[in-house]
Amino acid sequence: MTTQTTEDETATEDLIDPIAELPGFNETESRIAVLGHPIHAMSVAFPVALTFCALGADALYWWTGQTFWARAALWAAGTGFLFGMFAGLSGTAELLLVSGIRVRAPAWTHFIIAVTLLALLGANWGYRLYGYEQAVLPYGILLSGLCVLVVGFTGWHGGKLVFDYRLGTSKGI
Repeated sequence: MTTQTTEDETATEDLIDPIAELPGFNETESRIAVLGHPIHAMSVAFPVALTFCALGADALYWWTGQTFWARAALWAAGTGFLFGMFAGLSGTAELLLVSGIRVRAPAWTHFIIAVTLLALLGANWGYRLYGYEQAVLPYGILLSGLCVLVVGFTGWHGGKLVFDYRLGTSKGI
């Protein structure tokens, strides 16, 4: 049995990733961790869940008219923002301290989308602080829906960083 290489296979083997040649490219192990568990990866679940809760509470207020749901949306938006700030600080520290994460463009894309999400979560919370019932319709529920869309994008990019590039994990690439 003989092996033949096609022109496409040879061309693919000749390609060199210039980013992979940078110092520290393979250093992707989390530095902000507790017993090897990355704090950023552990903490993002809370703002994601609370973002969905705010939209759900808005929808239930719209459907039932019960004040409880407007107040629940206020608390979900505020708590989601505060937990998001904690997750954002740990993620920013990872981005700046780990060279293998810092050199990759998708990490910066995730960072920019996540900062946008934090701004939207803060706006959603701030809009509700003085008159949470009046804030739900129409702008509060629209802000909550936009936050859910943006959390989907940032979560997608963050997941790609972990699962495709193995960034922030204990073993790296």
